[in-house]
Amino acid sequence: MKLHFCLSLLLLFNCLWSQKIEVGPNKAVKTIKKAIEIAKSGDTIIVDKGVYREGNIIIDKKLILQGKNLPILDGQQKYEVVSIKADSVVFSGFKVINSGFASLNDPCGIKIYNKTGVIVKDNFLENNFFGIYVQKGTNCIVKNNIIKAYQKEEQRIGNGIHCWKSENMQIIGNKISGHRDGIYFEFVSNSVIWRNISKANIRYGLHFMFSNDDAYIGNVFKNNGAGVAVMFTKNVKMFNNYFEENWGDAAYGLLLKEISDSYIIGNKFIRNTSGIYMEGTSRVKLEKNIFKDNGWGMKVQASCMDNVISFNNFLSNTFDISTNGSLVLNHFNNNYWDKYEGYDLNHDGIGDVPFHPLSLFAVITENNPSAMLLFRSFMITLLDKSEKILPSITPDNFVDESPEMKSLVL
Repeated sequence: MKLHFCLSLLLLFNCLWSQKIEVGPNKAVKTIKKAIEIAKSGDTIIVDKGVYREGNIIIDKKLILQGKNLPILDGQQKYEVVSIKADSVVFSGFKVINSGFASLNDPCGIKIYNKTGVIVKDNFLENNFFGIYVQKGTNCIVKNNIIKAYQKEEQRIGNGIHCWKSENMQIIGNKISGHRDGIYFEFVSNSVIWRNISKANIRYGLHFMFSNDDAYIGNVFKNNGAGVAVMFTKNVKMFNNYFEENWGDAAYGLLLKEISDSYIIGNKFIRNTSGIYMEGTSRVKLEKNIFKDNGWGMKVQASCMDNVISFNNFLSNTFDISTNGSLVLNHFNNNYWDKYEGYDLNHDGIGDVPFHPLSLFAVITENNPSAMLLFRSFMITLLDKSEKILPSITPDNFVDESPEMKSLVL
């Protein structure tokens, strides 16, 4: 009881002693830098509408900075606009534009330096080299920001949201477009990326490497250069995301490279060159996903093993599955394949004849891409039909022993 009373008293004391500082053209304090200089830890700075060209604004105290009617902070293409160098800063309600452009020091619209508990929310960022950059952050929140850039070459632009050597991050409800990678994680653990929309980025909608124990839930990755790349990572959870319209010679909805012990459940892969491309992937569970209207539903390379692909829908893909090897160490079961032509005499909903999803033509085109010129020709149709009756080239164990007769309701 005494401890609770003391904490309540301390909170009341802080509230009584903290102050609000108003900044604006018609206020006593004209600049944000002056407000930060005179503020004490715990104060709130309210910035009126206007254009503020103050170079690099450094927030080095525990402050709340609140924009009123979206004031503009203009870096004039020379400076990092906002640098947060204190714990527990809240920065919201600003339009941050025109950071400097440089490849050595990575100037940003907003950058968090080695701090804990920082919240960056409800901002609009436009034409910055990097949008929001978190360096060695802990328990930080990046929420409901709109981040746009307009460069056409990836060498001339950074990432929308970039996190490096951080943990317990929350990246929620942001909209990112026009950057190199929409969201980039490297050495980031125990974090969540939730309900973001990352589209029309030059390279990846999401790119993460060496980032374990993270969850990616309910995001949309659409029309990016190469889709989403997940590399050198374990214990990843990807639930209920949309991977759409990622087209190109080396494009895919989702690239999995050197991934293990992860879960990919309830996602939609629609109109991608390849829905999923897997290389060096092991012990991954893919369940209740939809693969629809892709060039390839999945490309499972020979270096993959002990993955379980079950209860998925494969609909209207040019090729459902492709591989570059003859040894199959993965498990397919209870998937719905719209190309399955078997029967169900006992009416249990499971096909009585196993389905071999790897077509002969898929094997041929994997080794000879120019063979696609013969796609849908009578000769290729005849070869595929013959291969199903007398398999000779496709691996015998590349098979779904219990194919679903009806499309699964997912």
